[in-house]
Amino acid sequence: MRRPIQFMIGLSLVIIAAASVAWPLSGTKARQAVTVGPSPVGPTAMVAGGSYKQGSYDEYLSGVTASAERPGIEVRVEGESYTRVEGMDAAAAEDEEGRPGAAVWTDETGTVTWEFDVPQTGLYNLQFKYFVPEGKESDVERELRIDGELPFAEARSIVFHRVWKNETNAFERDEQGNDLMPAQVEVRMWQETVLKDTTGYYTEPYLFYFTEGKHALSLTSVKEPLTIDYFKLLNVPEEPAYAEVKAEYEAKGYRNAGSVPIKIQGEHTARKSSPTLLPYNDRSDPAVEPFHVSKVRNNAMGGWGWRLPGQRIEWEFEAPEDGLYTIALKFRQNYLRGGYAVRSLTIDGKLPFREAGRIAFPYSSDWQMGVLGSDEEPYRFYLTKGTHTIGLETTLGDMAAVIRAIETTILNLNAMYREIISYTGTVPDSFRDYQLDRRIPHMIDVFRRESANLYAVADLIEGAGDGTDRTATIKSLAYQLKDMAERPDTVPSRIDRFKTNVGGLGDWLNSFKEQPLAIDYLLVTSPGEKLPQPESSFFRSAASGVRSFLASFTEDYDEYGTEDDQAISVWLTTARDQAQVLKRLIDDSFTKETGIKVSLKLVNPDVVLSATIAGKGPDIALQLSNEQPVNYATRNALQPLSDFPDFAEVAARFHDSALVPYEFGGRYYALPEQQTFPVMFYRKDIMDELKLEIPQTWDDVYEMIPTLQKQNLIFGLPGSETATQTPSSTLMPSSALTMMLYQRDGTLYTDNGMKSNLDSKAGIEAFTAWTDLFVSYKLPIQIDFANRFRTGEMPIGIADYTMYNMLSVFAPELKGLWEFVPVPGMPAENGQIRRDVGSNGTGAVMFKSAKDKEAAWSFLKWWTSKETQLAFGRQMEIRLGTSARYPTANLEALSLLPWPSQDYRRLMEQFEWVHGNPEVPGGYMTGRHVDNAFRKVVVQGDDPREAMEYYVRYMNEEITLKRKEFNLPYEE
Repeated sequence: MRRPIQFMIGLSLVIIAAASVAWPLSGTKARQAVTVGPSPVGPTAMVAGGSYKQGSYDEYLSGVTASAERPGIEVRVEGESYTRVEGMDAAAAEDEEGRPGAAVWTDETGTVTWEFDVPQTGLYNLQFKYFVPEGKESDVERELRIDGELPFAEARSIVFHRVWKNETNAFERDEQGNDLMPAQVEVRMWQETVLKDTTGYYTEPYLFYFTEGKHALSLTSVKEPLTIDYFKLLNVPEEPAYAEVKAEYEAKGYRNAGSVPIKIQGEHTARKSSPTLLPYNDRSDPAVEPFHVSKVRNNAMGGWGWRLPGQRIEWEFEAPEDGLYTIALKFRQNYLRGGYAVRSLTIDGKLPFREAGRIAFPYSSDWQMGVLGSDEEPYRFYLTKGTHTIGLETTLGDMAAVIRAIETTILNLNAMYREIISYTGTVPDSFRDYQLDRRIPHMIDVFRRESANLYAVADLIEGAGDGTDRTATIKSLAYQLKDMAERPDTVPSRIDRFKTNVGGLGDWLNSFKEQPLAIDYLLVTSPGEKLPQPESSFFRSAASGVRSFLASFTEDYDEYGTEDDQAISVWLTTARDQAQVLKRLIDDSFTKETGIKVSLKLVNPDVVLSATIAGKGPDIALQLSNEQPVNYATRNALQPLSDFPDFAEVAARFHDSALVPYEFGGRYYALPEQQTFPVMFYRKDIMDELKLEIPQTWDDVYEMIPTLQKQNLIFGLPGSETATQTPSSTLMPSSALTMMLYQRDGTLYTDNGMKSNLDSKAGIEAFTAWTDLFVSYKLPIQIDFANRFRTGEMPIGIADYTMYNMLSVFAPELKGLWEFVPVPGMPAENGQIRRDVGSNGTGAVMFKSAKDKEAAWSFLKWWTSKETQLAFGRQMEIRLGTSARYPTANLEALSLLPWPSQDYRRLMEQFEWVHGNPEVPGGYMTGRHVDNAFRKVVVQGDDPREAMEYYVRYMNEEITLKRKEFNLPYEE
């Protein structure tokens, strides 16, 4: 009787929970979305004293004559009439995508320039007609200059969007009956756009100031090719207010359409600005259409993935007759508590009236139904019979001024922080009076001004209806700044808290820009039509909760393939997003082409070894870290992949260094999937401010460090790596040590892996040079590189190249202010600088127990091919954004990922110097004892040679012990 009693208790809890979720909070009235009017505080009032970010668009406009005219003329410049080309191939493009006439095709590198006459001085918008040719499937980026000069900082990144759509809106299903994510395909079409800020910081199109006479406009390629038909200098007319449009409707005698409700499912999109805008499965309420209690259904659109300014979605529908319609949406905005998600609405690509540019969707934990417009009068839209589109684009609305003000404040306060620590250091002496108000006379004024700015921002946000929880971070820092201005003697003792608060403001800035919104469906209806309830009834919710609870006992959400005994079993050790993407690629490509079925399963990495020992392991395991294949191979658990006759052909896909960790006894036991290595990042603004050159050699680094330290700034170098170690991971030798070792022609092991080679001359020199930077130059042992780089406290440092992805997302306010280059090196006899570095990565293995080794080998070849790695990398970036850019080991696939051309060239410069770290039995102790030796020297002050020789003995003992255990040759 025990189990039925437990079941009934669980069932009761499910019903109670379902009831609490489903009970409507606001009766039966459907809530409406509301419009947002002009902000009560303008951008200049937001920033006290007219302070703007240096070089920004705001500063550019403030420097233009306030009375500058906006002429009502057009100047058209044909794309093929360019006058100069530098560093690129440019060619006339005829009949591109069915469009007759000439245009100009421009490459992904170089500069193209046009010269033209402007008949009248004034401010102009720039409109381009363009077509995006085939490329790396990312948006096109260009730097724009006028007469050879950058007009403002934002002109470094002018973005031309591609257009995407679902391959099909009839979603396919897998073997378990779950909807598959639709493939994203590009819509090949000509587009017209007026240049504007794609980050959303400025909601109006850019204005450019031209004097009467001859001018030149240049576009420098950052990434992707672009075909240009023409560009125009013009002034876009301002949209009329809704009251004017309504009056026009009445004057023309337009009537309401008949009762013909048109329902458009949110997931059935026509076009979108980004392939990251994907449908998703929502089970929050049974009223979401379509719904299933246990199966995945693509039944909602947007959500968290639709949150960034500039992201646009369009839906297509047929209007049955001419007339006036209203538009209603079933939406969910459960992210911005006390705030609004804002969208700009277009009909057939055009803004119908001014207010449509700022449609606000209020917060609720539940789904809501609302007609666009005010409670008193919903907006009416005149539509002719036929096909139309509704577009919604994420916008910051009037809050864009808030974002700009906060970004300027962050940069100003970080600059002040660096100035303060140049006198106090990062750990000030609590008994010393630094007299900062005398040494930094402007400090108090900066604190007061930025405090006033922050209080003004907080008032604006609260005045717009956002809850006080969204202003807590701002007010906390504003109070601290005000108090430090009044009591400057307390600044040194509060510097750490000040840094933390400024960092918190940066995190707040990132979150405040995000405007998530989910759409279940849209309704185009006759005005006054009754709307359906957005939420299901209590009884329907309760029944759904019970069925979902029962289904949880039978559904396996980690199984992504067939249960056919003939299928090869593949285990993936990363995450659900990767599993879903891989499953789709297997179905669409591998199984379709080869007929080989695959059973894909998502597992914890720790499960693989125990399952293999128990005889229940897979045929193939993916995403194993570099040290694991040799660990399995020594236990005779893996199939040597080099035994296959075409292995050499497959191995040619990778850099030689990528295969090094997988070699054991002259055979290779894995194929590389990912490969990463260090590069050097630096802040251009701070290096220019300090008049420092980018170091090319380690001697340059030694000369630069004292200059940085005079300002209490830090050079970032990997030291102890235990801080980043997970409990289940093997501690690897520091990337800084292997870098210095390989630059001296050293190796980690000798005698075919039977001994450590770190006690050799090269090993001792590398270890001494590495530790000396921490002993003599006092570099920090552990670094939070991303945060310190963001504040500028660490304006230059060495980190894994994947840090590029993190900085692009984590610190958007630094866009254009940082770069990366190859690491410093050592001069060789031929005058070349050696920039050798070690690498890390993951690999794919085949187990010896695999039933069909030829089929498993076919899968591994398919998985590591250029086409599959490229498709996987692009799909991961589509799902998760730039932060998930895939560091594939396949060289061809890497070249086709959407890297900016200059960054890719620098990455390849460093790739030429990459070495693989070999793995040996017992090698798991190498990293651990290197770290022990490092601490013995840096923390305890021991001699580097003695410390390394002492721990090399322990490394050799472990290597010998393991070689004996596995009956391998060893040294006595």
